[in-house]
Amino acid sequence: MRWQGRRGSRNIEDRRRMSSGKAVGGVGGLGLLAIIAIGYFLGIDVTPLLEGTQSISTGQNVEITAADERAAQFVSVTLADTEEIWTEVFAEQLGGEYIPPILVLYKGVTQSPCGSASGATGPFYCPTDQKVYLDTDFFTTMQRQLGAGGDFAQAYVVAHEVAHHVQNELGILGQANAYRAKASETESNAVSVMIELQADCFSGIWAKMADEKFGSIEHGDIREALNAAKQIGDDTLQKNAGRIPQPHTFTHGTSEQRQHWFATGYKTGDLNACDTFSADRL
Repeated sequence: MRWQGRRGSRNIEDRRRMSSGKAVGGVGGLGLLAIIAIGYFLGIDVTPLLEGTQSISTGQNVEITAADERAAQFVSVTLADTEEIWTEVFAEQLGGEYIPPILVLYKGVTQSPCGSASGATGPFYCPTDQKVYLDTDFFTTMQRQLGAGGDFAQAYVVAHEVAHHVQNELGILGQANAYRAKASETESNAVSVMIELQADCFSGIWAKMADEKFGSIEHGDIREALNAAKQIGDDTLQKNAGRIPQPHTFTHGTSEQRQHWFATGYKTGDLNACDTFSADRL
């Protein structure tokens, strides 16, 4: 991915040097789903986090390495790209204005209105404050534990979380979560899958238009994104955790579904093509 030397975003809230003594409690909403997903793959017992009984201690001295700074610059450029692309999409396809989110960079532990965040939770979007939360150490987890390396795989993660903000801006996320709050667990999971697959599709739209506008995609980049989508599919995560996949527990979609919807967005560049809620087949 060609990103060096390009404009970074001003919508970055850098908390990496802000040390929290400890974080108590789990993460709600989409962050909760991230905890579960990583727990499946790594074999971590996430029950304490889900029950709000886990305390995570952090040191008082937070060292920012050269790798941290490079990752932060990469995230900033990627976020700036999403701002330009979604501003254009909203204007051209919706005749509306796009208000971008703030992206919170942290290292170790931080707090959000959706609950405590740590490197173990993975990136998430909190609709309460309309911010994306990201510990760039997750990129190392992607490469080493999830088998999803590459800079464009990392860009896909940022684009996916921003896509949840797009859903929030469009009123989709609020309606879907309101339904989930009243639905059975199985029904709630099914709607969660639709939310996540639509975010994958929106990420594909971003990738297509970013390439057209910035010429940022290099050979192999889309393959990296598709591989990342595959590695974080619910069925793959459960299999890699030594479990038999149980579709009724899926919250993000299968590897095939996640790849399909990313590809749909990338091929069409059309918001209407990403309507997972009305699709005959996911």
